[in-house]
Amino acid sequence: MPVVRIDGVHKRFGAQEVLKGVDLTVETGEVVAIIGRSGSGKSTLLRCINGLEPVQSGVIDVAGHRLEAGGRALRELRKDVGIVFQSYNLFPHLRVGENIMLAPRVALGINKAEAAARAREVLAEVGLADRFDAWPDNLSGGQQQRVAIARSLAMRPKVMLFDEVTSALDPELTGEVLATMERLAQLGMTMLLVTHEMAFAARVASRTVFMHQGRIWESGPSKRLFAAPETPELQQFLGSGLK
Repeated sequence: MPVVRIDGVHKRFGAQEVLKGVDLTVETGEVVAIIGRSGSGKSTLLRCINGLEPVQSGVIDVAGHRLEAGGRALRELRKDVGIVFQSYNLFPHLRVGENIMLAPRVALGINKAEAAARAREVLAEVGLADRFDAWPDNLSGGQQQRVAIARSLAMRPKVMLFDEVTSALDPELTGEVLATMERLAQLGMTMLLVTHEMAFAARVASRTVFMHQGRIWESGPSKRLFAAPETPELQQFLGSGLK
């Protein structure tokens, strides 16, 4: 069974239909990049996968959880699915280690010592082993984003979602975060990432999905899709300076 299965998903905001019958499957260990213009439905799809946005019709199965509105199903889903946004959303009054320990202690009920051990482990994974006792305000934007990734990893998710996580960073800090994500991909983490970093998607994603007007317009192995896009819409997108 795919770890993510999306079947006929429709999503509306009022009268505006944002997702128009999306179908997508993701296998364990696969890295899928989602690209497209602003308003094409990319981030909405990611938020639906994590249950942050309810859908009007269709089915979403993620890591053995079938999405239903509210209740325990969503709480259980979020133990297995991590999501990182362009905003770091770290608690400024908590040190880095405390930020990371919070969710495992509250959601999983693990004790303080185990949570601290997990926090140190995931900080090492993102290259910040020496920042356990630092305050978020003393970190660069790239470091804060890597802490946000570590916070999700501390839940030991089966799937990680990344929503334009580098869009607020300058090029040097962007490189730090992309290198972290590439390491996760090499370790076999299942990842779906909405990104405008075309070179990164072409190099790291096993598959790329191009969304256009609320639909998956074109999809395929990343190297093939970037080298020889089949549809005029993707050809125009890749040639319009959005790289």
